[in-house]
Formats: sequence, structure tokens, C-alpha cells
Amino acid sequence: MIVGAIGTSMVMAKETVRVSGSTTVLPLAEAGAEAFNGEQSDYQALVTGGGTGVGIKNAAEGNSEIGMASREVTADEKSNFGDNFKENMVGYDGIVIAVSKQIYDAGVTSLTKDQVKKIYSGETTNWKDLGGPDSEILVVAREQGSGTRDTFNEDIMGNKAAETPGVNTVAGSNAEIRTALTGSDKAIGYLGFSYAEDGAVGAITLDGVKATAETIKDGSYELARKLYFYTFGDALPGAQAFIDFMAGPKGQKVAEEYGFVPLYPSY
Repeated sequence: MIVGAIGTSMVMAKETVRVSGSTTVLPLAEAGAEAFNGEQSDYQALVTGGGTGVGIKNAAEGNSEIGMASREVTADEKSNFGDNFKENMVGYDGIVIAVSKQIYDAGVTSLTKDQVKKIYSGETTNWKDLGGPDSEILVVAREQGSGTRDTFNEDIMGNKAAETPGVNTVAGSNAEIRTALTGSDKAIGYLGFSYAEDGAVGAITLDGVKATAETIKDGSYELARKLYFYTFGDALPGAQAFIDFMAGPKGQKVAEEYGFVPLYPSY
């Protein structure tokens, strides 16, 4: 009984490290947390999604020790919460423009940024105008506050706050975008690189450049971005331990295994 009580006490004594935010970073953080939790007994990392904006807000308000983000903290967020964010890179990612497999197999395998912009602005509404079948385009986008949406809007539409009147459906996560693409025979959407690697969706070549680990890291693929763990102020010991783990060899190996681009080529 005494031994059992001591064992229970030791488990209960673990410090929880709450991690929330970007659904792009989510699979990396979840896999990293599993490895991190399994190799030490002082801390327990618990990971949830919600989007980049949610993660940054949670970190600033003390609801999470770490906020996951697929973009940098904005000036508005610094104005709202204070300029006390601490930035930690954990990997690289690319935003893939993807279409339903039926559209890809019909011949739409490459688009220019201008063509994508015209789709999302509502100027181009039928796949036949892009060399595809005579079918209306189902346009899928991410919700406001998403780091993926902000990067897409800035790089494709020209402004983070750009209107996209061509959009038919708004999704709350990368996984929902993927589901929309696989559940339709006429859709286009954008999602994190790791969500588009298994061939379930048709990953489009953008301006003649394919999204790969190499083109994302060297910047030749334009929709490349850095992935972050943010803390608000100095990280607590548990949060710092998880950040160090994710930025180190073991965490970066997890990044590579899960389809992200590691910080260093040796990993």
C-alpha cells in the first residue's frame, strides 16, 4: 500500500506543460510530446489545436505554456497582449495548393500564383478555364486567425486581410481542408505540407516549383514558412525542456519522420 501510494504521488507530481495552437504544427507537437513524455518523468506535455491565433492568445493569457504558430506574432497581437512573446523555431513547412484527385488526374497539375488568385477572388469559377473538366470549382479556405490562411492571403492574394469572394467553404483545420478535398471531385484548397504527402490529394506545382523539403528550406518554393513555439515571457522549466527537446536532435528527427522540414540537415 505504501509503495503504491508513493508511485501514485510521483505520477501526480509531474508538471503539466500545456501546448495549444496551430493545426499545422499540431501533428509535429503531438508526436514530439509522445517521445518527450516517454523519456523523462518530470513533465507531461499536453497538446491541443485551435489555430495559431488561439495558441498565441492562450500563451499570452497564461492558458498555455506554449503557443504553436505557423506565422510570426502580428503587430495587432503585440498591441493586444503586450510585446513579451519569446520566439522558438521548431521546423519549416510549406503551404501546398492541392486539388481533388479527380481534377489532378484530369490534367490540372500546375497553376500559377495569378491563376490561384483568380480562383479565390471569384474571377475563375470553372475548371475548363484551367485545362480541366467542365466543372464548377469548389473553393475551400481556412478560417480567420489561421496562420495558414494569413500566409496564403499574404503571398497569393497580396494582403493578409484580403477578401476572397470565390471561397465556398471555410475549414477550421488542415485536416478539414484535406477532408473537403478528398470528399469532392472538384475542389481546391491549401494545407500544410505534411498533410499532402501521401497522395490522397493532388499537390499542385506552383509557378513551376514543386513543394519538397529542399525547395521549402531554400525558399525557391514561395509558400514556405517557419514553425514556432511561442512563450509569453521567459519559459517555465517544463516548457523550456519541451522546446529544447523539439529543437534538438530527437525532436528534429520526429519532425522529419512526420513530413516536416527539420532545422538542420544533419537531423
